[in-house]
Amino acid sequence: PRHLWLEKEVKSVANVTRFDVREFLRLAAEIPLKPEVEEYPLADANRALTELKAKAVRGAKVLRMT
Repeated sequence: PRHLWLEKEVKSVANVTRFDVREFLRLAAEIPLKPEVEEYPLADANRALTELKAKAVRGAKVLRMT
């Protein structure tokens, strides 16, 4: 399949209520929020991990399997 496991993740802080999450998702859809994603070919996995370790991250890093 195009998206191997169809993984999605929403991160939050511990003291957020269900109402807060619903309100956030409603606002996110209205804005709309667009995630920042940087893709790496699998051969560059070590570079992606090095950047994560160095905290040189903006958005998500994704390894492309093809």
